Amino acid sequence: MKVLLFVFALICCSVSIRAFGQDGTDQSNTLQLAQQDTLQDTAQNPDQSPPQNSPSQSQPSATQQSNRSVLDVAPGTEALKDKDLYEKTGYFHPFRRMTRFALKDQERIWTSPFHTSKSDAKYWAIFGGAAAALIAFDARIQRNAPSPTALVKLGTDGSSLGAAYTLIPISAGFYFIGSHNENERFRETGLLAFETLIDTTIVEEALKVITNRQRPLEGSGQGHFFRSNDRLNSSFPSGHSINTFGLASIFAHEYPHTWWVKALAYAYAGGVAGARLAANRHFPSDTLVGGAMGWFIGDYVYAKRHNPELDQKPTAMQKILEHVRIGAQIY
Repeated sequence: MKVLLFVFALICCSVSIRAFGQDGTDQSNTLQLAQQDTLQDTAQNPDQSPPQNSPSQSQPSATQQSNRSVLDVAPGTEALKDKDLYEKTGYFHPFRRMTRFALKDQERIWTSPFHTSKSDAKYWAIFGGAAAALIAFDARIQRNAPSPTALVKLGTDGSSLGAAYTLIPISAGFYFIGSHNENERFRETGLLAFETLIDTTIVEEALKVITNRQRPLEGSGQGHFFRSNDRLNSSFPSGHSINTFGLASIFAHEYPHTWWVKALAYAYAGGVAGARLAANRHFPSDTLVGGAMGWFIGDYVYAKRHNPELDQKPTAMQKILEHVRIGAQIY
């Protein structure tokens, strides 16, 4: 199942290798160039005061504030640029940037502990302590949890909802349905979902190889680290959890004011995590750590790749209400 995600990553690599580094730099570089131009103009015209930002420019709108991620991440190159809107560059052009995005994401993810501020270090300590405590009680919880045959079968069947052959079509559906119907938010949701799946799969497989933890039904059932018989398919963290919560994070960020979208996304991810426990495929800490990591990776991808221009475009319902208002004024 995970092979499908790696195949998709290879496809993106082959499509984008020719365009690697040619699509432009992040917004931070653009901002630096703009500041340099401003300084040069000021030096040439000393009597001219530097331009002042208006209140509307210096303060983000309410919509942008509500859509911000919890991570303090500087926006980067959008997954769906303004030139890509309404398929101006074709259906597949945005995928040319995917490899470069994934490489930058991995660099930031693996070096994030070294960039943590002192004020945020306590959250790392709290999360690490909670995960360590849960790991210590994993075997006892797993041993005492009910495990009837019907529940195990239900968990095994439900696990398919978090498999690659399910999550990739969901992401593709958002992108291609959005492209066909000219729904740019749908398109961006699909693109960010693809990028998140690539990121979570790389992180998941790297940690599985490093930790090499036994699954609940492997060995003595104690979940020992560095003792699994299948290093590439070991227990920690849960791949189903990290992938589904990564997608749930993207959906929740893209539709922050639609409560049922967030409820459905998190219920879906939580159901998949519960199914992995019911199927005796993971310990509780595997799903907890995987889910948390997936959510934060999705949060990071959204913060880095979201195009704020989409927040300024009226929704279909807003367009209908606008037509109704105009019609009322005419009559």
